[in-house]
Amino acid sequence: MNAQTGDFILLQKKGRTIASWFPGTNISITTNRNVYLEAMVTQIKNDTIFLRQFIVQQVYTRLGVYVLDTIGSYRYQYHYNEVKAIGRTGRKFNLSASSASLIGGGILLTIANGVVYLVDREKFSPELMIASVGLGTLGVIMAKTTGKGMLIGKKYSLLYVEAAAEKKPI
Repeated sequence: MNAQTGDFILLQKKGRTIASWFPGTNISITTNRNVYLEAMVTQIKNDTIFLRQFIVQQVYTRLGVYVLDTIGSYRYQYHYNEVKAIGRTGRKFNLSASSASLIGGGILLTIANGVVYLVDREKFSPELMIASVGLGTLGVIMAKTTGKGMLIGKKYSLLYVEAAAEKKPI
């Protein structure tokens, strides 16, 4: 009886393995044709990743609540060299721009509130100062935690590992 899972894919960053995928795991990829998929790996064989993406919808019950129901699935297969990035790249809501706006707005409000403090201390609002510093801090936190796709290339690489199909005599 074999306990080996078969072929698998490794994501390496500068030669160090940071993630691996094998049949039964979920993966999020962007292909060279800018197709974004979140799917389950069903098989990895002959340098090809076989994926299955499930179509799920909300179905309301008589009780007024909803349950998730799988209404179908799509099957895909890609050569592992067709993977452009792990994660999403391309057009989407840009959290980086939003965080930059929050940082810029927080700095601008903090400076303006500081000028008001220097010119007319009666009109100074400590609540506005706290809120503006909070906005800037939120922007910095968003900028640090914004997830971007890991582009396969200089920094990241995918490695296909072929497991031995048969045991060879020693």
